[in-house]
Amino acid sequence: MTAVRRTLPVLVAALLLLASAGPSGATGYRYWSFWERTGGHWTYATQGPAFVRPDDGTVQGFRFAVSADSADASRPRGTADFDTICAGTPATSGTKRVGLVLDFGTRSDAPSGETPPARRTACVRVRPDATAADALAAVAKPLRYDTNALLCAIAGYPRQGCGEQVSAEGEHRGGGSGGGPSLGLPIGAGVVVLLAGAAVWQARRRRDESG
Repeated sequence: MTAVRRTLPVLVAALLLLASAGPSGATGYRYWSFWERTGGHWTYATQGPAFVRPDDGTVQGFRFAVSADSADASRPRGTADFDTICAGTPATSGTKRVGLVLDFGTRSDAPSGETPPARRTACVRVRPDATAADALAAVAKPLRYDTNALLCAIAGYPRQGCGEQVSAEGEHRGGGSGGGPSLGLPIGAGVVVLLAGAAVWQARRRRDESG
């Protein structure tokens, strides 16, 4: 059997999982999305905050909401101008300043029994090699991550849940406080790519061992 044929069952299984992750009546997923401010506009980040190393003078945003996918994701609201956010934080040698916009969303996006905190901004002075996650941790603890390193809570909000699926009636349909998000979360396509890469790597390893 060729390496390509050996990877097919894994790819098919991944696609089937994605196809089954969106039951009828589901409208989206409740989660924190990560944004970068570019040219005066918010852009949905293509990497997680732990991998992004913002330059001095940049603005990063986090928004909690129910969204169907990255194209539908709600952007952070309100002022997002670096000069405004960091007006009282002068530049110093050996550090960089990052403006953060933390938008905890609306009551309609909140999990049952929880009230979203007020939106806020922060100017963070961090070391030059710090990531967006480092900047966030400096001003918005406690943070909560799941076993897959998905950001679940900022400043303790929400108290539980992580990327759970929500139906048209607002019903919770999966996820929860313990496990990771459904594969149908907006990162689903990335999961397929990761699975495919792992399958190819495994196939090559087996081929090398057999050779």
